[in-house]
Order: sequence, then structure tokens, then C-alpha cells
Amino acid sequence: MRFFLVLAALTLVSFSAYADINIAAVGPITGQDATTGEQMQRGAEAAVEAINDAGGVLGQKLHLTIKDDACDPKQAVAIANELSGENTLAVIGHMCSGSAIPASKVYNEEGILMISPDATSPLFTEQGFDNVFRVCGRDDQQGIVVADFINKKYKGKNVAIVHDKTAYGQGLADEVKKDLNHLGIQEKLYESISRGERDYSSLVSKLKENNIDILFFGGYHPEAGLIVRQMRGQGMKTVLIGGEGLTTTEFWSITGEAGDGTLMSFNPDPRKKPEAADAVKRLRASGFEPEGYTLYTYAAVQVMAEAVKRAGSTDLKKITAVMHQGTYSTVLGDIEFDDKGDVKKPDYIIYRWTKGTYVPLGDQ
Repeated sequence: MRFFLVLAALTLVSFSAYADINIAAVGPITGQDATTGEQMQRGAEAAVEAINDAGGVLGQKLHLTIKDDACDPKQAVAIANELSGENTLAVIGHMCSGSAIPASKVYNEEGILMISPDATSPLFTEQGFDNVFRVCGRDDQQGIVVADFINKKYKGKNVAIVHDKTAYGQGLADEVKKDLNHLGIQEKLYESISRGERDYSSLVSKLKENNIDILFFGGYHPEAGLIVRQMRGQGMKTVLIGGEGLTTTEFWSITGEAGDGTLMSFNPDPRKKPEAADAVKRLRASGFEPEGYTLYTYAAVQVMAEAVKRAGSTDLKKITAVMHQGTYSTVLGDIEFDDKGDVKKPDYIIYRWTKGTYVPLGDQ
């Protein structure tokens, strides 16, 4: 009997040593933000495939699960609780700040590593959780760039600020407002809209009545696209400026030529980085253009895998300790994290939508 118990124990140890490392990518696979969710899914799948083809991590393969939170906070928390019972080492996500923040509380309690490719709200990393990281910048960093741009390019023009009431949209809008006010620019209007609506004629009429030249919109591409189209429908030439929520060709699918001249802030295009060349080539060969946050998700998986290797363990404390140390080579270039889990030295530039794509202003 003792022989069989020992054999069973050895078998269990042997099985555990070669078990897959479970990770999950969580984002809006369905709903109005599904294009961002597809970016996340494709980026995560491509990174996992490349890492597994190269031998995996600590002799084990990464096993990826895709979860859909539809950018809904309640659904995000439910998924976080599910993953805590599925022996999950790390979560790549969530994408929307409104989902990432409440989900992060669960991951912190359950001891799961969390690396978001897209949650830009400062609150995400201001909670004091040592297991929470992101590979993108923050709204307060982005707001300064947008405000400086408006101050230099459109000084003396009538400015309106509108947000969609989400953690991301309102957070970014408030940062832009704060920085504009600091520069001595007072917005003429500050308004909010509700996501999912189709008719923004009342907002557009108010913008027209107030002779708004520049509209900063904190929110996502579906609403931004409709607002632009409806402004042009009323003969307005108001320039809409948005954030990275517009980094998808779905924006142009909504606006058509009416979207020409729309501006947005985003990081320098990672597709042009030499470190991303192989990943971009593979993703394009699969029929997918790695725009927006595709490569940010890819980089988040790379960081997670490398941290496990450096720690030589799947123990969370050992992993988080090494993540705060040294540089991580990714498709985004070299990444370092500060004590909060934010990327050091993030960079933002202004893009212009033209002929169906977004191009850095300096390249035009």
C-alpha cells in the first residue's frame, strides 16, 4: 500500500512539473468595444504561440484562455472570481479602466499577476497593489500632451470638452481640462453623453450654438465617429480630438470621409519599431493588421513570460519582485516599471485621421 502511495505522489509531482502555465487574456470580445477586444485576443494568441514555439517558460507551455468582460465592471469581477478558481498565474488585461480597476481588487486578494495593455486610468496603479502593472501610459501623462498641443495649435479658439461617463473617457477628459485650465485656457462647454446612443444632434446643436472650434472627446470610437459624422451633417468644421480610444479603423468605417482631419493622441506606432518586425509580419500573414493595442497585449505577455523566467518560479512574490527590477525587451522596445507598476518614460504624440488611416502629424 505504501508503495502505491509513494508512486502516486511521484506521479503527481511529475505531472505538476510539466503542467501548463495557465494565463488568461480578458477584454471586450463582444459589445461595442469588440474591435479592441480582437486586438487584445490576436496579440495575446500571437505572443503565446511565439513563446511556446521557442520552448515555453521554465520548460512548460503557456496555456491561454480568452475571457469576455464586454468592458462591463460587474462581468469583469465575475470573470476575475472565475479565474481565481482555475489555477491562473497571470491575467493580461483588462482592457477598459472601468473593468480593470474592480477586477484588480480580486486579483490582488487571490494572488494573481495582472498586466493591462490598455487601462490608462491613474487609479489603476494608485491602489497600492504590488501585483498590478500596465505596459501603456496614464491619462494624466496623456492629458498634458493634448493640452499643450491645443494651446500651441489652437490658442484663442473656442474649446469644448465632452466625455462618455466611463472611467477611461471621463478620466482622460478631466485630465485634459485640468491641464488646459492650468495653461489659462477655459473650456466654453463641458458636457457628457451616454454610450450606445445613436443620435447626438442635441449635443451637436449646442456645439454649433457656442461656435466651438475644438472638441476634445474622452471616449471610444463608436461615439466619436457618430459625433464627427453628425457635426459634418450640420455643416460644422469643428475639429474633434480624442485619445487612444480612436485607434481602430472601425472609426473610419463609421465616419467615412467625414472623419478626415480628426486628431487623436496615442503612443508612437509600435508597428514601426524594429523589435516588432517579426510579430507584425506574422500577424499580417494571418490576415490581421496589428493596430491599436495588439502589440501592447503582445508585449504584456512577453513581460509576464520573461519575469517568470527571471524569477525561476511561478511564485507571485518572486515574479513581482523581478518585474520591478531591470529592463524588459518587448515588441514595444525596452520597458521598465516604477514602484507603482507604471511604465517609465511613456511617450504620446498626435495623429491625424486621413484616407482611412491615422498618421503622425509630423509624417504629413
